[in-house]
Amino acid sequence: MTIWLNAGIIFTLLAITIILLKWGNVRVVGVTPVKTLTFIAILFTSGLDVGLIMFPLTEFAGYADIKASPEYAFANPLAIEFGYWGFLIWGFYFLTCFYFCVIEPKVKFFEIPWVKFINNVVIIGTCAFTAYLLLSNLPWYLPEIGDGSSIVSEFYLIVFAAICFAVYSSTDIKYVRFLSIATTWLFIALIGFMWAGAFVLSDSEMSAFTDNLASIGTYFANINEFVLPLNDYHEFYLFWWFAWSIMIGQFTSRFVGGLKTYQVLGAMLIFPSIPIAIWFSVLYHYHEAGIPTQGIKNFAMVFVGIVFVINSLDSLVRLYTDNLNITVKRFGKAKYMIGNILALSLLTLLFKLEFLQIQWVGALVIALFFLCAGFIGYSKFKTVKNIDSSPKANKIDYTKIETQS
Repeated sequence: MTIWLNAGIIFTLLAITIILLKWGNVRVVGVTPVKTLTFIAILFTSGLDVGLIMFPLTEFAGYADIKASPEYAFANPLAIEFGYWGFLIWGFYFLTCFYFCVIEPKVKFFEIPWVKFINNVVIIGTCAFTAYLLLSNLPWYLPEIGDGSSIVSEFYLIVFAAICFAVYSSTDIKYVRFLSIATTWLFIALIGFMWAGAFVLSDSEMSAFTDNLASIGTYFANINEFVLPLNDYHEFYLFWWFAWSIMIGQFTSRFVGGLKTYQVLGAMLIFPSIPIAIWFSVLYHYHEAGIPTQGIKNFAMVFVGIVFVINSLDSLVRLYTDNLNITVKRFGKAKYMIGNILALSLLTLLFKLEFLQIQWVGALVIALFFLCAGFIGYSKFKTVKNIDSSPKANKIDYTKIETQS
């Protein structure tokens, strides 16, 4: 699996380089272009899930234990955490976003029936994994419910409610857009709340926060270390990012509003990384200073985490139902909701019972990358070589963008 993952990463980096060299100044326009800030909000909230909120506090100690994991010795735990979530790996999303916006309309690889089937299996499986992550982390963040380690019936109800809400939100694209923007502001509010709890309502010095931000620079000084997997856990993260990459690129490509290719890459690498860096810096101080998060703080993180899950799921449900023509218009809202809720709930349980693993999904996505490249090289090389713009049908109506944003 490691060799397969390494091959996928190297292929991705080479593909990004080729795109920049050939189409770096092409304006990228999606079928439903929106303002850049709205696009960034959709990208950020759709491209991340509950792990961003819930994982760091459970992981910092492991990254600090260099006796057990000497491969982490080159950087501090905060830089390691950022490396698993920020900057370079957002290039995965850039590659697929550009492909689906500019190249796929000419190539139509993902319209081949068996490819479409596999792609939607990936999307549905990753949706369920997102719900499973929420389920598996709730005991740590809500120890007041249950014994603090076991998954109890209340946690299943919370996840089921999140799935129901997400499926309902997916019934109308306006809900998806609204929730993306609302989730962004909610996350900013959570950062402010946790920051105030650490640096205003406690004895901590502000310099601790700025020092944490500065320490993330260790990531950039050692960025080459994060290209290939450091260990099995980093491998898990990278497969996870691959699992998300095709569907997030496919979804966000709809909303690109005329940025040049190199600007899209810059926006995807930089803008999501800023709030991630700030958030992790705040959480790292809680870890280092031993500030407890029980009570209202944990509840706030769980609440935002649930909203992230809903926001991710509604985007992805909307994507695979559109792909498979399982739409509200075709089946009616009741049948649409019941079918999707049952499917996602059952698949979530399969992840819980370890019948499914996200690494398998990520490996399948890498296979699709290679198959797509082979298909282009064999039958669509001249077509792709002659591409010099986004599809002509994708026109920017700035009045419409104002209304949608």
